[in-house]
Amino acid sequence: MSDVRSVVLTCAQPTGSLHLGNYFGAIRKWVSLPEVYDCFFGIVDLHGVTVSYTPSELRRHTLECAAQYLACGLDPAECQIFVQSQVIGHTELAWILGCLAPLGRLERMTQFKDKARGERASVGSGLLTYPVLMAADILLYNADVVPVGEDQKQHMELARDLAQKFNTTYSPTFKLPEPLIAATGARIRSLQAPEKKMSKSDSQHNGVVFLVDAPEVIRKKLLSAVTDSGSEIRASEDKPGITNLLNIFSAASGRTVSELEAEYSSSSGYAAFKAAVADAVIALLDPVRERYKTLIKDKGYLKNVLKEGAEVAQRRASRMLGKVYKKCGFLLP
Repeated sequence: MSDVRSVVLTCAQPTGSLHLGNYFGAIRKWVSLPEVYDCFFGIVDLHGVTVSYTPSELRRHTLECAAQYLACGLDPAECQIFVQSQVIGHTELAWILGCLAPLGRLERMTQFKDKARGERASVGSGLLTYPVLMAADILLYNADVVPVGEDQKQHMELARDLAQKFNTTYSPTFKLPEPLIAATGARIRSLQAPEKKMSKSDSQHNGVVFLVDAPEVIRKKLLSAVTDSGSEIRASEDKPGITNLLNIFSAASGRTVSELEAEYSSSSGYAAFKAAVADAVIALLDPVRERYKTLIKDKGYLKNVLKEGAEVAQRRASRMLGKVYKKCGFLLP
């Protein structure tokens, strides 16, 4: 890894299988990033303990996330895939940044307000402070660019503000990271509730196409996707269900929404259109699923990839943390 090229850092929680929205909105774009950037892809297991969880499932999901990254085309020879808890520095920097973060700002973070609503007295403090840990994840690597979804803009703003506050309080240390938001496929919606984004935490699993779903499961989910009144196949605000399917079809096939509208506008209804969407998604995900099935059986290989990734990440993190400690006035050994 070079100190000359810009650094990209992006992370995901190991809380379940990755889905079509993750793939179109983020992971597919990540594959080409190592051509331009030094890339660090973190699996942030420390974020997974802010809510109730099962330890054995967290370990399993961590390896599954690594296997899915690799199955989607990330090459460990060209980028670093690592587990957050295996790198010293994330929590240490989070403490320092937390001492700079205004409590009121954290209490106004959208996700905290949503999850703590009605349960404020009983939720763990990690739910309040995890945006600071997220900022530490980014700043520990002094990342130039952070690929994020639209819903993570608020967290990126906090990371930039904390970097600036540290720089002002002590001396210039951190770069102000720039968000990279993918345009294509960034707004894939739930198949059952197209007013909401597709999410792996959705209780309606029929609304989510997971990358490792079997072909028959993918087909069933897409054929049962919510549509709209009428039979016209066009993208518009008053047809959220069909618009979502058109966006999925476009992202899976590489064809524009306009081309698809023109081809299917004269069809007799939604059935043939949904079947075509299913065919495109299945064809896209078949190689990903098959590669994943092979990778997940080789736990030793996966652990070695994560070990090597953590070693490279640790070297960069240690250099950054050393600078921070010195500027904070900590006595170094």
